[in-house]
Amino acid sequence: MAGQHATQQQIEVLRDKGFVVVPGFIPDDALANLNATARAHLAARAAPLEFEADLQYPGAPSSRDAAGGETVRRLLDAYAREPLFAQWGASPQTGAWMREYFGERVFMSRAHHNCLMTKHPLYGSLTGWHRDIRYWSFTREDLVSVWLALGDEEIDNGALWFVPGSHRMPFDASRFDEAKFFRADHAENAALIRTAESPRLAPGDAVFFHCNTLHSAGKNLSDAIKFSLVFTYRGESNPPVAGTRSTSKPEIELEASIGSRV
Repeated sequence: MAGQHATQQQIEVLRDKGFVVVPGFIPDDALANLNATARAHLAARAAPLEFEADLQYPGAPSSRDAAGGETVRRLLDAYAREPLFAQWGASPQTGAWMREYFGERVFMSRAHHNCLMTKHPLYGSLTGWHRDIRYWSFTREDLVSVWLALGDEEIDNGALWFVPGSHRMPFDASRFDEAKFFRADHAENAALIRTAESPRLAPGDAVFFHCNTLHSAGKNLSDAIKFSLVFTYRGESNPPVAGTRSTSKPEIELEASIGSRV
């Protein structure tokens, strides 16, 4: 794990750009175990699952009955699904980083993200520009997600794209469509999208990003499935709004032991 000074530098980048890559966030032995476990869970296809055909994003199969219709997009509730996923998602290492960021006790949401994300060749769809907060309900729009790359992530296999600084930009409703995707056909939006960056992730790298950072992901043009683990965190003073989807699952409080690793 990076020292406290390195963590503070990473936090400064996150606050400025809305995202930051933390290289080598987990050690090689933990990465190998996570990779093997992820592939076993995909092969088992145990519910709950989200299929590409369910979302109808661009490039997705038209239905479950169409070619590629049974392509899995996300294996949901990673925390309850597998102890190894839970161990990483609620690790003291992550807790320490998040406590430095939020300056208070830290909780992991099980209602949002909390998944093993896959992107398949051919049928893995692209994801349009959006802010994660669009369907979330919290006291403040201040949450951070951690996307852990279990393999290489680059443009050719559908890596994430981010618009730097977009987490601090106010947008009125006209800039988004009915599904709350950022409209690429809007002239000002298009100019902003042209500033986007796609950080390359090596296996074991993590990208931390703010819930208001505009991001997207392309199709997987490689011949291998891409695997990522994704979890979302908040500070104690930013609870979910009662009666919303954001309270649909109990949250997990993280410990913060500096120097601990999965």
